[in-house]
Amino acid sequence: MAVCARLCGVGPARGCRRRGSAREQRRGAADSEPDTDTDPEEAGGGGGVVVVTEDEEAAERIEGGRPLPPSVEAGPAGRAPLSLLELPPELLVQIFGSLPGTDLPSLARVCTTFRRILRTDTIWRRRCREEYGVCENLRKLEITGVSCRDVYAKLLHRYRHILGLWQPDIGPYGGLLNVVVDGLFIIGWMYLPPHDPHVDDPMRFKPLFRIHLMERKCATVECMYGHKGPHNGHIQIVKKDEFSTKCNQTDHHRMSGGRQEEFRTWLREEWGRTLEDIFHEHMQELILMKFIYTSQYDNCLTYRRIYLPPSSPDDLIQPGLFKGTYGSHGLEIVMLSFHGKKAKGTKITGDPNIPAGQQTVEIDLAHPLRLPDIENLRDFSELSRIVLEVQEQVRREEQEREQRQEEEEHSQQAASQPASPLGGEGAEGEETAAGAEGTTQDKAPASQPFVLPMGVISRNEDYPRTCRICFYGTGLIAGHGFTSPERTPGVFVLFDDDRFGFIWLELKSFSLYSRIKVSFQNAQAPSREAFDEMLKNIQSLAT
Repeated sequence: MAVCARLCGVGPARGCRRRGSAREQRRGAADSEPDTDTDPEEAGGGGGVVVVTEDEEAAERIEGGRPLPPSVEAGPAGRAPLSLLELPPELLVQIFGSLPGTDLPSLARVCTTFRRILRTDTIWRRRCREEYGVCENLRKLEITGVSCRDVYAKLLHRYRHILGLWQPDIGPYGGLLNVVVDGLFIIGWMYLPPHDPHVDDPMRFKPLFRIHLMERKCATVECMYGHKGPHNGHIQIVKKDEFSTKCNQTDHHRMSGGRQEEFRTWLREEWGRTLEDIFHEHMQELILMKFIYTSQYDNCLTYRRIYLPPSSPDDLIQPGLFKGTYGSHGLEIVMLSFHGKKAKGTKITGDPNIPAGQQTVEIDLAHPLRLPDIENLRDFSELSRIVLEVQEQVRREEQEREQRQEEEEHSQQAASQPASPLGGEGAEGEETAAGAEGTTQDKAPASQPFVLPMGVISRNEDYPRTCRICFYGTGLIAGHGFTSPERTPGVFVLFDDDRFGFIWLELKSFSLYSRIKVSFQNAQAPSREAFDEMLKNIQSLAT
């Protein structure tokens, strides 16, 4: 804004720099008067006028920069303009329209001329399109009396902080909410896994709320939950990276047939079947429990922001969101992220045993597994023997690493004594072992036959019959209510860029994961540290 003030020639120590007739001087002085009474909805945050020296003014003059177009080369006295105010209004509209919308309120405080030009809807139409991807024909807004500036200031800019991915606080079940700009609406879409066990099917989604401008005064929030259409709702931005929704007409969620009809409808939407189609008694109990627990919220929820995991060229595959099979619990959403020699699978949706936010699997990328031939692979005891041997090796390496750390601490305390040569040998040995492991991984075949051992249960028998590579890993298991949690050994199986599996040895169970192929906007973490902090937060909330 200081630059704009200098270009306009506005300042308490000098009047407008425009020259010409007395009439032009009077008009210029009036147009250049600083505006101190700016409506926040129209002009935004505060600003001020900066007093500058003659050298600074000269450095900012337009003739000292790029050549001006022929139509604006000459000012009132046949010279190049000394101020932006001498440029044609249509050119100023183009200049202002190329600036970020967040800078325009301060620009409007410079003078009344700028403020008047910034009321041009062309500027705000461009900002809506370039910043928020609104591709609708915004000229249709004129029929409703709503301007593009209203859309930008009262809808898009006001609710910009809730755009992106969020996890609702629904006890152990969690969820995945994607808030997007959809035409002239902001809509919160709840993403649901496909019906069990079709893990390769696309995600399902349904709207939970929407925000739009019904009139010039303010944006309207509507709850979309239930089967009676949009109704009155409320959104409160609690704090950074957290907001809450509330339905003001929960009677719209009720059905004429009572809770039984609501349950049958929910069951068809959630599972794609009726209760009579589910013969497993334990599965019926889990489904009924989830309905009772989730329906009590009535779309009055608190959401916390989640980020997509950052990627690196060294990652085994592209990190991201996957949908996976979890036995009687159905399909759940898992986030795969890479952390050096470790990969982690964090639950975005969960269940009463392992709630959302917990780390369901951890893969040790430093310990690849060489599977036996296809015939021996069918023998569960053979696969178990291989995995348990690696588990023992990992345990010994951890003990050696802890011992070396203790020796290094003792060496640091005894600063007068030379460092123990054993520490160097240990580090060198570790580097050699890591190099050997890297060689093992490099020598792994591009693909190898794969089949589940006899006795291992899989919800989806249509799993790939070839894999790229396998790694030692651990999976988190627990009793109902997340009681007695423990990490047990297992096998991570990479099938291709979009699918992987995990064999839970203790459960004799297999989970198949398939990538969620949705392009999410406003979901990238600002930094690796921010992503790690987000993982820590959602895990602590789950615990």
